[in-house]
Amino acid sequence: MSAMTPTEFLGAVPIDGYGPGFFRVGGKVHHGSIIVTQDGVLPWGGLDDVQPLLDLAGSVDVLFIGMGADVAFPPRPLTSALEAAGVMPEPMGSPSAARSYNVTLSEGRRVACALLPL
Repeated sequence: MSAMTPTEFLGAVPIDGYGPGFFRVGGKVHHGSIIVTQDGVLPWGGLDDVQPLLDLAGSVDVLFIGMGADVAFPPRPLTSALEAAGVMPEPMGSPSAARSYNVTLSEGRRVACALLPL
């Protein structure tokens, strides 16, 4: 398991760590794909489960999409739908997405992270 470095999150929920098939957010372990916002964690059905990501429109400025262990691009219809809704998708590997989420969150910015497991 990889642990994340603690920082100041002003009451928001950070991603604490991750490992094969799970993420630890705010001290609680979650298995499978998840969406993390400053308010908490939601289960996510993966790249075909678009609606929960579209529901973030207006509440986040950037959405980090963790594509698993490696860097990959999400399907173009997903990124097009997000962009049309005003959600800026930033795909990367899940470890990088988790770290980027925490840094951006610590800056007080409106951010979310959708993570596929490693």
